[in-house]
Amino acid sequence: MAIFGFILKSEKQKAMKRQTHLLWGLALLSTLGTASVHAQPAPDKAEVLKKMRLANTYFMEKWPDVGKTIVTNKERASNIWTRAVYYEGLMALYSIDSLPAYYDYAVRWGEFHQWNLRDGDTYTRNADNQCAGQTYIGLYLIDEQPERIKYIKASIDSMMHTDKVDDWHWIDAIQMGMPIFARLGVIYDDEAYFERMYEMYRFTREKHGDNGLFNKKDGLWWRDADFDPPYAEPNGEDCYWSRGNGWVLVALARVLDIIPKDAPHRKFYIKDLKRMAKALAEVQREDGFWNVSLHDPTHFGGKETSGTAMFVYGLAWGVNNGYLKEKAYRPLIIKAWNAMVKDALHSNGFLGYMQSTGKEPKDGQPLSFDKIPDFEDYGLGAFLLAGSEVYKMK
Repeated sequence: MAIFGFILKSEKQKAMKRQTHLLWGLALLSTLGTASVHAQPAPDKAEVLKKMRLANTYFMEKWPDVGKTIVTNKERASNIWTRAVYYEGLMALYSIDSLPAYYDYAVRWGEFHQWNLRDGDTYTRNADNQCAGQTYIGLYLIDEQPERIKYIKASIDSMMHTDKVDDWHWIDAIQMGMPIFARLGVIYDDEAYFERMYEMYRFTREKHGDNGLFNKKDGLWWRDADFDPPYAEPNGEDCYWSRGNGWVLVALARVLDIIPKDAPHRKFYIKDLKRMAKALAEVQREDGFWNVSLHDPTHFGGKETSGTAMFVYGLAWGVNNGYLKEKAYRPLIIKAWNAMVKDALHSNGFLGYMQSTGKEPKDGQPLSFDKIPDFEDYGLGAFLLAGSEVYKMK
C-alpha cells in the first residue's frame, strides 16, 4: 500500500512538473514574441551610472573604515566573502567610472589586510576565504606591486601541488574561486591553472552529490548535495535556489571574460552559460525579478534582488559579448534592471528585497523593501556587476 501511494505521489509530481514546464514554455514564447516586435531601448548610460553611484555611495559612507570588523551573529574580518564580492562590484564600477575614491577605497582594504586572506590563513582551500584575491589581483593588474598578488598566488599554488579537486562542494564556491584560477593562468601564461580550474568545475558539476550538482536537463544547479533529488520543493519540483544559480552564472561570465579566446574548455563553459540562460529566461517573473525558488514560485515567492542582479550581469555579459541572442535576452535584462532600480533601490542607495546569507529559499525570509539583510555587501556587489554590463549595452 505504501509503495502504491508512493507511485501515485510520484506520478502526481511528474504531471505537475509537465504542466508547469508547459506554462513556462508558453510564457517564454510570449515574451520572446513580444521582444521581437517591441525592442526595448537600453537604459540611458548616465542614468545607469547614477543608480550605481547612488548605491555605492550609500555603502562607502556607511563603512568608511575598510578594516572595521563585521558583526552580525558573530564578529568577522572585513575580507570575508561577502565583502569580497562587494569589491568585485566596486572594481566593475571603477572600470566604467574611474573615480580615484573607488580605487583608494579598494587599495586601503587590501593594505589593511596586508593582501592576505581571511584571518591571515594563506593556505586555505576554502573558496569563500580566497574570494578577496579576485580584487587583490584586479588591483595588481592596475599597479603591479608584487605584494598584492603574493598571498593569493601562494594559496592557489598550494592547491595545485595536490591532486585534490573536490573542494567546491557548494556551487557558491565556483564564483568565489574559479575566476582566480583564470586570472593566474593569464598573468603567468600557464595553462595548468586553466586545467585545474576545469577539473574542479567538472567535479562539482558531475561528481558531487549523486550525479553532480548540475541538472543538464533543466539547465540549473542544485546548491549542494543536500538538495539532490529526492529532495523537492513543496510543489514537487527540484530545489533550484536563485542566488546559488546566480553565483554560477556570474562565475561563467567572469571566467569567459578573462581567459583567452583559444583557451582549453572555453566552449564547454559557453555551452553551460547558454543552457542556464535559456532556463532562466523561462522562469523570470512578470515584474522582472526572479523568485528565490526558481521552479516553485509559491515557496517564499516574491521579489529577490541578489539573484536577480546576478542573472542580469550574466545575461547582459552574454549579450554584450555575442554569446546570447540580443533579440531574445535584451528585453529580459532591461526589464530586470528597471525592476531593481524602481522597486528595490531606495532614494538613499539602500537595496531592498535582498535575501540574507544562507543556502536555500527559506533563509532570511520574509523579504521586504525596507528589511535590512544580515549582510548588505554581496548584494550590492552583484548590483554593481549588473549595472556595469547594462551600462555597456548598445
